[in-house]
Amino acid sequence: MLAITATTISTASAHADPITPAAPISHVVIIYQENHSFDNVFGAWCVQTGRCNGATSAQVFNGSTTTTLPLPAASDLVPVVDHGDHSQIVAMDGGKMDRFQSLNGCHKSQGNACYQQYQPAQIPNLMSLAQNFAISDATFEASPMPSWGSHLDLVAGSLDGFTGDNPTNSTTGATPLLGWGCDSNRDAPWISPEGITQFVPACIPDYALNPGTFPYGGAYRQTPVPWEPTIMDELHTAGLKWRIYETSTGGNTIPYGWAICPTFADCIDTSQKSNVLASSNIINAAKNGTLANLSLVMPSGPNSQHNSRSMAVGDNWIGKVMNAIMNGPQWSSTAVFITYDDCGCFYDHVSPPPGDGPRLPMVIASPYVRSGFTDSTVATPESMLAFVEHLFGVPAMGGQDATAYDFANSFAFTASPAAARIQAARQPHMVVRQIPAWERRYLKTHPAPPDDT
Repeated sequence: MLAITATTISTASAHADPITPAAPISHVVIIYQENHSFDNVFGAWCVQTGRCNGATSAQVFNGSTTTTLPLPAASDLVPVVDHGDHSQIVAMDGGKMDRFQSLNGCHKSQGNACYQQYQPAQIPNLMSLAQNFAISDATFEASPMPSWGSHLDLVAGSLDGFTGDNPTNSTTGATPLLGWGCDSNRDAPWISPEGITQFVPACIPDYALNPGTFPYGGAYRQTPVPWEPTIMDELHTAGLKWRIYETSTGGNTIPYGWAICPTFADCIDTSQKSNVLASSNIINAAKNGTLANLSLVMPSGPNSQHNSRSMAVGDNWIGKVMNAIMNGPQWSSTAVFITYDDCGCFYDHVSPPPGDGPRLPMVIASPYVRSGFTDSTVATPESMLAFVEHLFGVPAMGGQDATAYDFANSFAFTASPAAARIQAARQPHMVVRQIPAWERRYLKTHPAPPDDT
């Protein structure tokens, strides 16, 4: 284990090129995969190379003593481990990071399934990108939360009072519908200004919508939750384009999957929903040179690397998307962030800053990225929002994005355009890993759910 702490600040900070509208980037792509911690994805590679803060063993508290447990090579089929907000808090144990074994799916009797990590050969595309571009080894969940809260926070920089835990069936008995958002008839825990937790519609309402058509601001019933702006609103106001690429399920008019748009009434109930397309459309957009200023790329269930899915299939998906972007006509003006929405919840050894959740993998790719650089300045997914806000000159939304570090250390915009073109021509080669026949049969007979269950 390298002797680096969670609060190590990059020594390159004084040399960072600021992220401003003058930067030679006009397209940002965020590839948002599912459910892995930093040590689970990069820990072994970090220890092998000495490039970043990783661990190949875990500290485990067994009720009276703490023991060391080696982290073996992970199975390609990702184990199912409880990763709700409460479970993540338990696992972190006040920063000791020693109680993951208490999570359902990771008990000793269940094979300590959350104590494992991928070897470089198992995820060749992501690893090649990490080797050739920049990684962050200090990006943490903005707070301990599973997928719904992570996706909400990705575009709003805030949970708007929600705990972030995934929505459940309505407390009123309303029939649950597809998805998690305003039109799902589902509820989620929300903390009032007085500190009282209650279940309310899993929806950010917009009371400016026609009250005759949307009497509760787009929620399925009355709700105390206030309206919250999104990065989509900010970009639209600035005359900039955005797209969300999500999983298409159930014959709906827009994709749902790990949904973002349906959580916000001013997206699902307005013309904004026309900017939501099926995940596979990102490939053609990259190839045809029609990337929006901001593209949020969610995987389909099989490509997600979610618990119970194939890590290799997801790595193939990452490679396919990146191959289209790096060989597309807009690569020289594009920055790509590849990360995961939550821990899954697999072991990580670094204690998060107060209030944050476990560390997440983060790869940053662009012709203007410092090749082979490790960014150890503390960050969260809101740092990607800060990057977008600073790059396009749009105002912060008032959440943690307003003060978040924007990954400026990872970029070198002072490099000449010719040098950037050379870097673009040397992009890493993406590959396709073959999946064993037995695993293909298993995945076919055990289809992925459309949402994080």
